[in-house]
Amino acid sequence: MDVKIKACCKVNIGLNIVSKREDGYHNLETVFYPVPLYDDIRLMSSDADGISIDGYALDCDPMDNLVMRSVRLLRQNGYDVPSVHVMLTKRIPSGAGLGGGSSDAAHVVKALDRALSLGIDLGKMEDMLSTLGADCPFFVRCQPVYAEGIGNVFTPIGLNLSGWHILLVKPDEHISTREAYSSVTPMSSDSYLPTLLQSPVETWRDRVKNDFEQSVFPLHPRIEEIRDYLYASGASYACMSGSGSTVFGLYQRHPAELPDAFGDCFTFVGIL
Repeated sequence: MDVKIKACCKVNIGLNIVSKREDGYHNLETVFYPVPLYDDIRLMSSDADGISIDGYALDCDPMDNLVMRSVRLLRQNGYDVPSVHVMLTKRIPSGAGLGGGSSDAAHVVKALDRALSLGIDLGKMEDMLSTLGADCPFFVRCQPVYAEGIGNVFTPIGLNLSGWHILLVKPDEHISTREAYSSVTPMSSDSYLPTLLQSPVETWRDRVKNDFEQSVFPLHPRIEEIRDYLYASGASYACMSGSGSTVFGLYQRHPAELPDAFGDCFTFVGIL
């Protein structure tokens, strides 16, 4: 086996924190949208499981990251998966609110399913991957969805941003879950997010919010400065993705010179 694949990332368009659950988690409302920034993954037959990583450093033991856990997950569910060595080239920053690790895990499962003819139904695949992370199942189909629950209950939506330019900017700042929730008061939304997103992108600025911004911005003013800069530079919409620290902007035209304005940050420009 020698298989090469690409694993995309995603942004959250809007994020409402609607209630706290008895299990300590929170119920959310958000939209996941795929973005063409990719990690490169190569799967090769091997005498023993292993992984080599190039690019951004991971914040865990490599053998315990989501990629290797996804390989073990297939075996735990009764699938005959031989030893595999994974070569992972990270281009999606970690801890960025972009779902890079979740995407890597899902794409490895999809690739092994095809390469080994495992015959896993997509619904079954999503159910398995949900045990690794709430957003992992999104990357099975990589299509826009409205996500509820803890971000794990998906409804496909007809949001089409084809042709829009997206700029991602991630400063070198880490946001803990505790920080993100520190000043957030859960509250039911008075507007249905998928309906808001049917309006022109230019109308989203004052209507499509990320509730985490109210707690993250005071603690990390650089992130708010980036969002405001994107608006000042002509973004039709700009927002923090998930709990950060990435901010994204949607532009009708290519923001050609903008990445140079963020020399201390990770930046990416692509077309959706």
